[in-house]
Amino acid sequence: MAQKPIKNKRDTKAVKNAYTIFDDQTVGTVQITDDVIATIAAIAATDVDGVAAVGTSITREKAARIGARAIAKAVQVSIENDRINARMIITVTYGSSIPETTRKVQKKVKSTLETMTGLTVDEVQVSVADVALNTK
Repeated sequence: MAQKPIKNKRDTKAVKNAYTIFDDQTVGTVQITDDVIATIAAIAATDVDGVAAVGTSITREKAARIGARAIAKAVQVSIENDRINARMIITVTYGSSIPETTRKVQKKVKSTLETMTGLTVDEVQVSVADVALNTK
C-alpha cells in the first residue's frame, strides 16, 4: 500500500509520518502515525514480566496517569513498504533474566503490532538501560 499523509481538517499541513494500513477503495482508508505505533509497542513491552519500565522511569501505571504517549518516547519506529522496525529502551526488574525478558519483549511487541496494525514487523531491537528493584 502506498503511504499517504493524513490531512488535518483544521490545517492543510500533512501530519508527520502517517501510513495507510487499510484501504478497501469502497468505504475509505485507515491511517496510523508512527507515534501510535510507538505507543502500542511501549504498552506491549510493559505487559512482559521482568519489565519494570519502558525507558528508565515510565511504568504502565505512570503512563495511565500522564498519558500513554509518554512511554512511547523510549521507542523509535520506522515504517518502509508496510514493514515496521522498532527500537526501544527498557528497565528490567532486578533478578529477572535479561536474555529471557528481552526475548519475551521482542515476541510480545512483534505480535501486538502485527495484530493491531496488520503490518509486518521485521525487527524489534531492545536495549536495557537500567535495573530496578521490584517494589511490589
